[in-house]
Amino acid sequence: MYDLIGDIHGHCATLIKLLTKLGYREMDGSWQHADRKIIFVGDYIDRGPQIRETLQLVKSMTDAGHAIALMGNHEYNAVGYATADGRGDYLRRHNATHNKQHGATLQQFAPYPGEWEQYLQWFKTLPLYLDLGQLRAVHACWDEAHISWLKEKNYTTLTDALLDKAHQRSTREHAVIEEILKGKELNIPEEYVWYDKDGHARTANRIKWWVQNGEATYGDFLFSCPPEMAQQKIPQDLSVNIYPATAPPVFIGHYWLDEPEPMLQSSNVVCLDYSVAKDGYLVAYRWNGEQQADAGNFVMQLS
Repeated sequence: MYDLIGDIHGHCATLIKLLTKLGYREMDGSWQHADRKIIFVGDYIDRGPQIRETLQLVKSMTDAGHAIALMGNHEYNAVGYATADGRGDYLRRHNATHNKQHGATLQQFAPYPGEWEQYLQWFKTLPLYLDLGQLRAVHACWDEAHISWLKEKNYTTLTDALLDKAHQRSTREHAVIEEILKGKELNIPEEYVWYDKDGHARTANRIKWWVQNGEATYGDFLFSCPPEMAQQKIPQDLSVNIYPATAPPVFIGHYWLDEPEPMLQSSNVVCLDYSVAKDGYLVAYRWNGEQQADAGNFVMQLS
């Protein structure tokens, strides 16, 4: 059986406490459990104080067969940031915003440039998604059309060809990778444009792609929904692939949830990101084969 763990962001000490609470022990250079395996849903780097230690722990577990580590958007962004585009720039531009996002990682690895390069190459081997039949995991969004297309193209990890195409905005590769690793967004009417904490105008909002349309409102459907839109009903013909209620359970991270304790997004969608890098907590879900998620299977560890 599997224990799934959300975004770590360099909080290795918290991760060790959570693994201990889950019954894992460090033996032969790797944390392990006699009967269970970890699935990490991505975002190991940036923000936190122990990024190098986090990568060492996660990679040692995957190398020893005690864990599966998925690609997160921060690992994807780091690879793009480090990869020249052949036109005198990088696939992910070195502007002030991106420099700040990757700052903690680059600073902590400054004395270990060769080691950082090895981790960048390792990131390219991380699965983009995990489909075990009765259990699914992806960093931000499971869209069946996107996953089917990735399978058809045999895109299981971040190849150099996929990396290049995914940074070209006009390509299917870009749309698919952006959504599975960063989530879906919905354009909002001009009169409801809002400004984030950095003063940037937001013309689109991330959606909760598991909410069934039915009688749902925009308040149910959007993250950070403008108050004026909250009570409006979602159009029935909204062109968004909603995750079916009959599909296998899928586990995600990414969304920086801010709740006093973990909660299910739906009976078969479970987010494990509870803002450990913002004084929240690190969350695991103990999966024992159930097809309907059970909130009693959450295990949390304060940062």
